Amino acid sequence: LLLLLVSSSCLWLARGEVVTSFESSCPQFFFRETPPNEALEPENPAWICQRYNNQYYFATLYDRSRRIPVYSAYLYQPGSGTRPKTWLVEPQLMGLSYPKTMEKEYTLLKHFNITSEQLSKSQAVLLDYKNLTGLNRGHLNPSGHHADFSSRSATFSLTNIIPQNEKLNGGAWNNYEQQTMMRRTQGCTTTYVVVGAVPGNNYIAKGRVNKPSYIWSSACCEVDDNHRKTWAVIAENDKNEVQLLTLGELEEVLTQLYGRDQVSLFDSACPRE
Repeated sequence: LLLLLVSSSCLWLARGEVVTSFESSCPQFFFRETPPNEALEPENPAWICQRYNNQYYFATLYDRSRRIPVYSAYLYQPGSGTRPKTWLVEPQLMGLSYPKTMEKEYTLLKHFNITSEQLSKSQAVLLDYKNLTGLNRGHLNPSGHHADFSSRSATFSLTNIIPQNEKLNGGAWNNYEQQTMMRRTQGCTTTYVVVGAVPGNNYIAKGRVNKPSYIWSSACCEVDDNHRKTWAVIAENDKNEVQLLTLGELEEVLTQLYGRDQVSLFDSACPRE
């Protein structure tokens, strides 16, 4: 009866599925269906195919322990329109027995046998981002890179959000997202983007949510069947500066920052220079 009630009140429109791999569930957001390699994986990962109105819009590798995304992958398809205002969370991070719906915190607490404590154990919640000083909720996958209201709404999941320096978020990073991307993608037929955050040593919300030390973004654009071009950027999360790099340079920087295996963000057909 509860499920019927929930279904009839249209609470199942937004879906964010926790899956075992991107290759088998939502590979379309990666060039040649090849996600970044394991060098970026945290100790406690979750692979999320972000879906809204029964359609996938992007993919997120989530760090359950630090409660921030490692990266989000999507296709660059900018469009004009209103900016959504509703923030969503991911019930399946509490366990696969929970609904596949990306949903509002209020809906989960009211219509399911879920407590605030249960929800907050598995992920960041809105309370974590209240009363911030010098930081705000920074999208990894920006809503402005999506063509319609449904796709922009899907980006308003807290699994796609990091504590970001507010001057950077509204300044140099915003300029990259809006201006540089527009220039760089001229002549591209399809642009694949992987944008991520390097964990830092500081936390917000009484140690619950990590504040990344760096934010980075990379793109591989198909010009035609035989030609591709790439670019990348990185920014320290306490300065209003963005550094433009080649894809190969970013992979080297991330390899040093993570201190593990060599980082590979795209299939080898994407040029590194």
